[in-house]
Amino acid sequence: MVERLPFGLDRAVAPTFVGYLLVSGCTFAADLLMLTALHGWLGVPLPIAVTAAYVVAFASSYLLNRILNFSSHAAVGPQIAVYIVVVTVNYLVFILGVTSGLAGLGVEYRIARILGGLGEALYMYSSMRWLVFRR
Repeated sequence: MVERLPFGLDRAVAPTFVGYLLVSGCTFAADLLMLTALHGWLGVPLPIAVTAAYVVAFASSYLLNRILNFSSHAAVGPQIAVYIVVVTVNYLVFILGVTSGLAGLGVEYRIARILGGLGEALYMYSSMRWLVFRR
């Protein structure tokens, strides 16, 4: 897909970035759907609903990125340890911090989650490429 990007972007965009965006789009959609079901329909408190939805999304993201995007054959144990640290920082800053903070300021919770997801996307891709799945 990278080869078809216009304006010379094929030389500037890493194939793993496009793969990451595709995987993340799917896992983020699952995250939002689960968040809506838990908080919007079942009335689960927002921090608990965000946490549950995120755990499912981050586990799926790790597996899909490891297999489909980064084609990693490294030992799973050390890789997961680094991934858990990366995800914990991401969770505290972007997932709970930004989402709960914006929701507390009156932003609708799904919009708040999407805005948090923008910062999350850049942080997570960088961390996955240079820390978790480094070669």
